[in-house]
Amino acid sequence: MPISATDAVTPAFQHTKEQLLRPFRAGQWAKLALVGFLAGELSSGGCNGGSGFHLPPHTRGGHLPLPNVNPVLLAALIALLIVVAVVFWMLFLYVNSVMRFILFDSVIARRCEIRRSWGRWHWVGLRYFVWQLLFLFAMFVALTVLVAIPAALAFAAGWLEYPHQHMIPLVLGGMLLFCVVMSSVLLTLVVHVLTKDFVVPLMALENISAWEGWRRLLPMMRSEKGSYAGYLGMKIVMSLTAAMVVGIITVVVILILLIPVGGFGVIAVLAGKTAGLTWNLYTITLAVVVGCIVLAVLLYAVSFISVPAIVFFPAYSIYFFASRYPALDALLHLPGVAVPQVPPLPQEPEPLG
Repeated sequence: MPISATDAVTPAFQHTKEQLLRPFRAGQWAKLALVGFLAGELSSGGCNGGSGFHLPPHTRGGHLPLPNVNPVLLAALIALLIVVAVVFWMLFLYVNSVMRFILFDSVIARRCEIRRSWGRWHWVGLRYFVWQLLFLFAMFVALTVLVAIPAALAFAAGWLEYPHQHMIPLVLGGMLLFCVVMSSVLLTLVVHVLTKDFVVPLMALENISAWEGWRRLLPMMRSEKGSYAGYLGMKIVMSLTAAMVVGIITVVVILILLIPVGGFGVIAVLAGKTAGLTWNLYTITLAVVVGCIVLAVLLYAVSFISVPAIVFFPAYSIYFFASRYPALDALLHLPGVAVPQVPPLPQEPEPLG
């Protein structure tokens, strides 16, 4: 019998407690932190390069002297950084797609085995990766169109050329556009959450694509609109609560970790000044790289702290969905058993000759 969004909290909490604390295994905790981070269970910020060396003093005009850099070299470096960023983003999105299935498998089996699970799930993760690429592209195109068409109409009407003469339509149109864009962003987030919570189990257990998973999920949602709406509402409330609790602990831990990081930064400053280093293209690049490494370490520390949430929220979606999906429910009541990987559909033999 299907359970409500509220009733799914207790078994998910009990599942989390048993998986993490009975018994406590530091290695499993560390693996789950890595899987949760790469699967996108945590919200992460951008990579900001830290400041190591002191900036050169101001000149008479109050401007900082720019390093003497070859413009061609600078343009080539910028182009290279853009290409590297795109490649790195694509690689991370692929890893994120596979790790989503590894996290699902880890919660069901109550143990995390990254290497073995990667070999079992990378082909299914590839399908999810294609879905995410196409979905993000479609959302980008939709938002571009939503913004471009009103802007073109306002420009054609002459509102942008003489904005002070058309303040009322510009303000009202801007408010309407803001509401439409925010509604589109909210719809995108809802689709993303439903995909990773309910379509991913369908893909994992039935070896289907994300499109087929959505085709099967939609009738289930239509028959229980209130239940799924309640699930989304409960998840928002619990996510905000967990974010507050984890945020407080994270601030304390990061402040503690920043003490050795700050000491290393002081040593780097002194060593750089002794060696006669100044800010230039190469030292700035090095500072950005070091800053990204430090940020990655801090994010992993946050993920390590958030392991209970990393396990609880997938478990919550699994218990809610299992009461509506018999294949998942049967698997859920076999503790310690990994998710069976459904073999690919057999292909018809090629004709002889």
